[in-house]
Amino acid sequence: MTDGVVRNEGVLIVGAGPTGLTLAIELARRGVGVRIVDAAPAPHRESRGKGLQPRTLEVLEDVGITGRALATGTTRLPFRKYFDGARVTDTDPFADARPTPDAPYERGVLIGQWQVERLLSERLAEFGVGVERGTEVTGFEQDEDGVTAVLADGERIRAGHLVGCDGGRSRVRKAMGVRFDGTTDATQSMVVGDVGAEGISRDVWHQWFASDGSGVMLCPMPGTDSFQFQAGPELDANGDPLPPSLESFQRIFDRYAQVPGVTLTDPTWLSLWRVNVRMVDRLRVGRVFLAGDAAHIHPIAGGLGMNTGIQDAYNLGWKLALATTGRAGPALLDTYEEERLPVAAWTLGVTTELYARVREAVKEPGTGVEAAAPPPMGTGYRWSSLAAPAHPATIGDPAVLRPGDRAPDAPCLDASGNPVRLFEVYADPRFTLLGFGAEGAEVADAVGKLAIEHEDLVQAFTVTDGEAGEAGEPGDLCDHEGHARRAYGLTASTPAPVPALVLVRPDNHIALLTQDPAEIASYLSQITTFPPKE
Repeated sequence: MTDGVVRNEGVLIVGAGPTGLTLAIELARRGVGVRIVDAAPAPHRESRGKGLQPRTLEVLEDVGITGRALATGTTRLPFRKYFDGARVTDTDPFADARPTPDAPYERGVLIGQWQVERLLSERLAEFGVGVERGTEVTGFEQDEDGVTAVLADGERIRAGHLVGCDGGRSRVRKAMGVRFDGTTDATQSMVVGDVGAEGISRDVWHQWFASDGSGVMLCPMPGTDSFQFQAGPELDANGDPLPPSLESFQRIFDRYAQVPGVTLTDPTWLSLWRVNVRMVDRLRVGRVFLAGDAAHIHPIAGGLGMNTGIQDAYNLGWKLALATTGRAGPALLDTYEEERLPVAAWTLGVTTELYARVREAVKEPGTGVEAAAPPPMGTGYRWSSLAAPAHPATIGDPAVLRPGDRAPDAPCLDASGNPVRLFEVYADPRFTLLGFGAEGAEVADAVGKLAIEHEDLVQAFTVTDGEAGEAGEPGDLCDHEGHARRAYGLTASTPAPVPALVLVRPDNHIALLTQDPAEIASYLSQITTFPPKE
């Protein structure tokens, strides 16, 4: 410590929820110095956001915890709906969903948020980084060279960049001075909590609704003895929500479930939630960024909150790492806001619509919460300045893969003939170049030399068509069943000329489709000096 300032030229992350932890891992695994602090003295054990969507599972596979999440949570939990006390339906909205070679996760996983945070914390510890708890950031100052954060105990931390992942009441956001536009609807609220429930099955998600549109839900949380309780609150004489309590939960349950002999016990979390729809007008001010709930809050319908924050972090992590280590121009960081702010706006819109649909669906005996399943999220950034121009023949056809899209998975064989998925190849923190076919092998060899020129910015692979058997040479992949070619549009029906080179970003989105290695060289050179979009 010098003059009361701890020197740390890496990144300071404020907030150790799923967003902050994901970002810390993305930085740590790329060798960036990172310090992550949280005002809470200890980890919570609250279910909160309780689901990971398929795209988030793909992201977390790259981060390194999807297998652990699947082992902790459950992917199969039927919905059981009751109407005015009578059982109506048992449904599984994903019963017909199947994994495909290009999309290995056909459904999400039910898992408590505290469990996700525990898994992320354990993964972060594998890189030698721990969360500094009971550490509250009260303000910061920034200059051309970095950010100086002030802690509640007077300590001052110097960092190259600061990222606020500190939730809906974010102090970082308030100190940045950005707008947080939107509305709070005091007339729409909900009580949520974690409770025990003696005498009721844990094999289904119970949903009791009444003809007046009210009701109560009990969702069994995997790996625990508790249920997440959701219901409309009890109101006082003025029509205002009463504070949640175990006693009020029991009264609400008895009123709508009409199941005698079920006792709610052991409350470990009780919360009153109001409908907020808000987002910032900016995600970056100089060297300070926002991510997750600190940047956008919205209705809980669809379970998009935790997922959106994790995907914010995944987008920002590789860019911040390249900029911090001097391997990319600072303007690359502008693309975080360019790509994620529209996603935040989409999320606010779709969750508001879903919430309205839920409120209507519960009034009908034949429908339920599953009727408000959200559309896929995280499918791409075609509008981004990081997306190279698409081939003219593909424009206007939404079915054709284009720069900016999510990079598909596919099963292949490695150089030794062992099974390997493209997602496993992409887990490397660099860009990945795939050169398809004989022509692709030639250009991939040329582009592979760019990895040295660009200081390991890219890893290169040739992809054979499978007719020659095993791939054979280090750095080769064998598309033995043709799934990679089909996923990347390299078929006879693809409009000519067929791209032979596919450049994939570190966050597994398509950067460039081309036949010309010079275009790859130009793109990578632009990353190192990245100019703003005109």
